[in-house]
Amino acid sequence: MTNLQRHFSAMARNNRWSNHILLRACANLDSASFTATRTSFFPSIAATLSHYHFVDLYYIDALEQGGRGERVYDDEIVFAHAAELAPLQKAADERLITFCDGLADADAELTVITDRGHKGQFPERIENLLAHLFQHQIHHRGQAHAMLAGTDVKPPQLDEFFLAFERDPEIGRMGLA
Repeated sequence: MTNLQRHFSAMARNNRWSNHILLRACANLDSASFTATRTSFFPSIAATLSHYHFVDLYYIDALEQGGRGERVYDDEIVFAHAAELAPLQKAADERLITFCDGLADADAELTVITDRGHKGQFPERIENLLAHLFQHQIHHRGQAHAMLAGTDVKPPQLDEFFLAFERDPEIGRMGLA
């Protein structure tokens, strides 16, 4: 496995762990707090994490060449509670880990088609699509994390994945190390 492939696999595992930790914290919010209007790009923690989930599904479908394209958004909803979203996000995260773990030496340079609806279908290099997906995930997780700070639930530490010195023991228990 090349350094880039190891990096993608590590990022997919970091994503799985970070989502688990954040959604576990959000599960301590009642539905009213989870869906309450807050200041951010999306108007609530629920809307932010729901958006993030469906965008994950969109890009994972493109990476897997599943053929759903923008039809992924036909099922888009804003979840009323983190407990509804958590198992669905876990399944998406596991798909991403499987995809990244299965990358062969030359796969990162291959292209897949992203279906942009009426705008057309666009080829994207796998390595660029993965980099974009990880950036999108971090971006919106940070927004949800900041909004969580405005609740009674303490935002969890989300940056203790890569360094052995800081590593949360739960990472190993989840089989992500």
